[in-house]
Amino acid sequence: MGKGESLAGVACFGIRHHGPGSAASLVRALDELNPVAVLIEGPSDATPILPMLASPAMKPPVALLCYPEDDPARTSFWPFAEFSPEYQATLWAVKHGVPVRFIDLPSVARFAETPKPEPASAAPADANIPDAEDGAAELGVPQVDEEPPEFRDPIGVLAATAGYQDGESWWADLIEQNPAPGPIFEAIADAMSTLRADLPTLPVFEARREAHMRLAIAEARKAHEGPLAVVCGAWHVPALNTARPQKEDRALIKGLPRRKSVMTWAPWTAPRLAFAHGYGAGVAAPGWCDHLWRTRARRDGVSLWLTRIARILRDKGHAVSTASLIEAERLALTLAAIRTRPGPGFEELREASVACLFGGEALLWKTIEDRLLLGNEVGSVPADAPLAPLIEDLQRNQKLARLKPEALERELSLDLRSDSGLFRSTLLHRLVLLGVPWGRQTDTGGSRGTFRERWILAWEPEYAVQLVEKLVYGVTIEQAANAYLAERLSQTATLDALAELIRAAITAGLPEAAAHGLTIFEQRAARSSDCAEMLAAIAPLADIVRYGEARISGGAHLNALLTRLIVEAAINLPYAVRDLDAEAAEDMAERIAAAHAGIRLTEPAPDVLQAWFHGLTNVLGDARATPRVAGGAAHILYEADFLAAGEAVRLLECRLSPGVPAMDAAGFLEGFFSASAARLIHDEGLRRAVGGWIETLPEDSFIAHLPLLRRVFSGLDGMERKRLIAAALGKAQNLPATFIPTPDGGALWRAHLSILRPLLTGNADD
Repeated sequence: MGKGESLAGVACFGIRHHGPGSAASLVRALDELNPVAVLIEGPSDATPILPMLASPAMKPPVALLCYPEDDPARTSFWPFAEFSPEYQATLWAVKHGVPVRFIDLPSVARFAETPKPEPASAAPADANIPDAEDGAAELGVPQVDEEPPEFRDPIGVLAATAGYQDGESWWADLIEQNPAPGPIFEAIADAMSTLRADLPTLPVFEARREAHMRLAIAEARKAHEGPLAVVCGAWHVPALNTARPQKEDRALIKGLPRRKSVMTWAPWTAPRLAFAHGYGAGVAAPGWCDHLWRTRARRDGVSLWLTRIARILRDKGHAVSTASLIEAERLALTLAAIRTRPGPGFEELREASVACLFGGEALLWKTIEDRLLLGNEVGSVPADAPLAPLIEDLQRNQKLARLKPEALERELSLDLRSDSGLFRSTLLHRLVLLGVPWGRQTDTGGSRGTFRERWILAWEPEYAVQLVEKLVYGVTIEQAANAYLAERLSQTATLDALAELIRAAITAGLPEAAAHGLTIFEQRAARSSDCAEMLAAIAPLADIVRYGEARISGGAHLNALLTRLIVEAAINLPYAVRDLDAEAAEDMAERIAAAHAGIRLTEPAPDVLQAWFHGLTNVLGDARATPRVAGGAAHILYEADFLAAGEAVRLLECRLSPGVPAMDAAGFLEGFFSASAARLIHDEGLRRAVGGWIETLPEDSFIAHLPLLRRVFSGLDGMERKRLIAAALGKAQNLPATFIPTPDGGALWRAHLSILRPLLTGNADD
């Protein structure tokens, strides 16, 4: 590819997207050139809303959000930070009253009408500096290349030539952190021309992009008299600054998809500008880049950065002296000099801080690294910006709820008795249902039916995409959540999953979806004979009866539905617990326990409760019932006083008698005591039954059952374990008070007790 004839009156400025040094150099170059128009690499169909980027109400980081009108799910982003050269070029153009426009392919040209191919290996421009492409790559949207790219890493080549190990450090030293970079744009253009000279062909999509940009430049040359400024990725400079036959360029872009697109502005976050978060055009440390931009005209940038570190440490309660700060700055300057860098980068400052401020503890640095290097900023867009309806409704609700989106996590405690607390809770629950987990509830299940909820909030930019994808369901959060959840309910097959979704609908204040779900639930319940499914549905449905009383009506109907489920599950229970393997038995025991907890919660009528207990009793009387499940059923009956203490002891003695296989006895023991080992402290009869079973175990069987005993005792705290061993040993003897002599004179019991004692006292080795 030859160099060709340069275009007269066109100045191409090759920049790095989100490079603070590039942005500073670009602003100086624009002041010197004073162009009559500014052309920027970006989707040309977004030109009408580009000047809005310079609005005083626009606070970066923000992103241009583009999607086909008929397919909102295929959304792409073009992020802008305050230190992005494209953002500064737009500010310059608006300030000086000159036209500014995007010149790249329209956004919808990135989406072919045919099925998308597998993404080819990333071009070096995407991976490194000169033209790391827009946010489409970050969001997993494949490019439409029709042939695999053959790019080399241009910055990597230049860095290796200069003796650097990586292109990032070379570019930072030469441009981003260089206090006197000199005529960098000319140097970049020459370097890229040399690197592209031996490139045989371009991928088709990249060739189309450059053809479209050349045609846009030609059109601008006809429309304006005077110098034009073209701001583009450094890799494209040789192609855009060279004359090409327009006929060939038009042939290249012929046949591109033609679809109507929608353009909006959306808030972005500082951490999502980092390539470590998956953004192909990102930078290593957005927080450091922002610092470089803000201190570009100052000489005390290093001191300010270290002061910021000290402030964060002091806020965390660490003592940081002024002398330590001075030593850290000296060390950073020395490291930069040894490495022949123009000044300390964030790597040198990090190493100096660890040595002088963190006492050499690198782990302490990790506690502040994200806050310092990534930042916590979330952008905002003007009120008159064209927004997707759901994003606009979200912003309206955020203002009403007085909740500001932040990039880093923060805690939020809500009192549901207040209107504001209930409104915030409803909003967060609706967003979770829409696949936008802005808030993560930390006490799920623990606060249902009470008046408190605790959340962890953290905003991610892709949540805007997920909202755009839900536009097909409605134009408000409430409308979309109702319709989307109704669709999910219609597609859900099991009763327990239906009950969970209905509970979510009620919690999120979505009565239409809840009513639709209850109708489906009632129809499915009438046809279901799966006991495990019914058991799993009882707990969430019981929670709805309790927790939903303040949010929906129709409690009598729900109670009737719950009653029918309980009775039918009780009838089917004995047949559902027969001959289960270990995994199925554990699952069934958990379902029964959860169902019983839900039943207790709602305090059903005595006849309903009697039917439930009768089903559990039938499990105990069934010889084929799995011992692990039968033990759990016996425990529930004992805890509910449906099984008297004497009967429980006799049942346990029978189930643990020598005639019962050791594995069956162990399963029953685990089921009975897995949630109530503390009963052994106070109930001498139960303790005697368990002790008698342990006495009869041969040594090999006893050792084989030690993991089971460990699980049984694991729920006891240290004091409870001490009390249990005291009860087992008796007050004045080394043998238990309920000791029964054995043929070997107690030797077997003594041997077992010597192993059990560490388990009970908590001194057993793991």
